[in-house]
Amino acid sequence: MKDFYDLRAMWSDPDVVRHISGVPSSEQECWFRLLRYRGLWNFLGYGYWCVRTKADGHYVGDVGFADWKRDIEPPLDTVPEAGWVLARWAHGQGFATEALQAALAWMDGRGVDRTVCIMAPENGASRRVAEKCGYSLKGNVRFGDRPTVLLQRDRRHQW
Repeated sequence: MKDFYDLRAMWSDPDVVRHISGVPSSEQECWFRLLRYRGLWNFLGYGYWCVRTKADGHYVGDVGFADWKRDIEPPLDTVPEAGWVLARWAHGQGFATEALQAALAWMDGRGVDRTVCIMAPENGASRRVAEKCGYSLKGNVRFGDRPTVLLQRDRRHQW
């Protein structure tokens, strides 16, 4: 349950969700998110990890992959979508890059050739993290009523 309380605190922070949904998540939405995270592993063989500091186990955030079946144009098909979200205190300290690199190394080790990520065009911090981890701009897409940036990473072009 500790993961749930930490996740709830993070996702209810307006600063954290500013470029994601813009709306802090309710307790129920956070609970459903945690259940979805767990279910991804059973259905897809990949999912999200809870990220904590090595020194003291302090909650940093979540990173991982999913197939959210998003209503997005053009569709992402079944390509794993990388995602990361960090608690406000962890922003700007390199945790996102380190966690995403570890997650990508895990995915590469399973022979996954391509992953994508999407983000709001104004989310420069996440864009920099993605680019440091080998993602490059694939194009602009529409997610709901919002313009969204689509980035892609091909394993064979890494390292």
